[in-house]
Amino acid sequence: MRSHLHIISFDIPYPANYGGAIDVFHKIRCLHTQGIIVILHCFEYGDRKSSPELEKICEKVYYYKRDTSFINQLSFMPFNVKSRINSELKQNLLKDNYPILFEVLHTCFLLNDPDFKDRKKLFRHSNIEHDYFLELAKGEKSYLKKLYLKIEAIKLKRFEKKVAYADYILSVSEADLEYFKKAYPNTPSVYLPSFHQFDELQCKTGKGDYILYHGNLSISENYNAALWLINHVFSKITYPVVIAGLNPPSHLVEEIKKYSHITLKPNCTEQEMQFLIEEAQIHCLYTEQATGLKLKLLNVLYSGRFVIANTNMLVGTSLTEACTFANSPQQFIDSINHLLNLEFTTQEIEKRKKLIASMNNEEKTKKLIELFS
Repeated sequence: MRSHLHIISFDIPYPANYGGAIDVFHKIRCLHTQGIIVILHCFEYGDRKSSPELEKICEKVYYYKRDTSFINQLSFMPFNVKSRINSELKQNLLKDNYPILFEVLHTCFLLNDPDFKDRKKLFRHSNIEHDYFLELAKGEKSYLKKLYLKIEAIKLKRFEKKVAYADYILSVSEADLEYFKKAYPNTPSVYLPSFHQFDELQCKTGKGDYILYHGNLSISENYNAALWLINHVFSKITYPVVIAGLNPPSHLVEEIKKYSHITLKPNCTEQEMQFLIEEAQIHCLYTEQATGLKLKLLNVLYSGRFVIANTNMLVGTSLTEACTFANSPQQFIDSINHLLNLEFTTQEIEKRKKLIASMNNEEKTKKLIELFS
């Protein structure tokens, strides 16, 4: 008999063009490949709409409108949770007795509901949310948004206690695994790195002719990282640089215009972004937030050439040896100068295969199936 699984997603996970969506979509894809019947519940807001791609790999996809009205900001509950409370979701989950996977804290309102006390429940996190929101607040320029993020962080920390009602906590990084083990010792925590689009390494040999930084540029973590790299690294070199990502803010656009060797590629399609990643000579990855596992890191390791990353990008992972380490501007510049003219060889590819073996999708899928079966 084939197994069933409910997955509650915080967003519509297709297109899989940012970190959280990538993890959810490719988790569903891998489960489908293994014969698991997925019933997907996702919240519709912004410009992401119902998806035939999801309906091909799920038995059923339910879409719920997220209530983003201002009144939900006034709740003692986190806005990201309150805006996703939906009575239809509960009714649909109660149609059967299948296990439920709650994707990130934002979907966990029902985790301790008495009607689900006998259901197997798994909680998947992508960040320690209150830490993540506080870090976003530090990088936010708008006073009102900074205040919102700080208040939301307080609410999320209080709400997080609900994860103790899960049967398992699925941690994306080794650092987060240790946090959840210590905070909730009675709930088993399992290391399960993020899922991704790659079932095998697809790096190209040879050389590229530009440096790439990419990410969701509407998020302060990413546009601040891009600005740091521009101001401290890219402005000090003359080698061609491409910055690519979703919805870059106007101040980032204006900063990039100052430099003729830096090109902005906004709102690329999935195919366009993948082409940029595969063809680059060097990937520069920088973040000030040591939270979660950065999906862009997995993307470039599976399909890119040389990778330069700072400590915060690598913390809590086993991927340090797969990258060139750099923290200071001079370390980035020196690493770029060293890697510019090197060929990415078949020997480099074989070495990387061994270094990223723990990120294999098939093994993660088998582990996940064991947990809810």
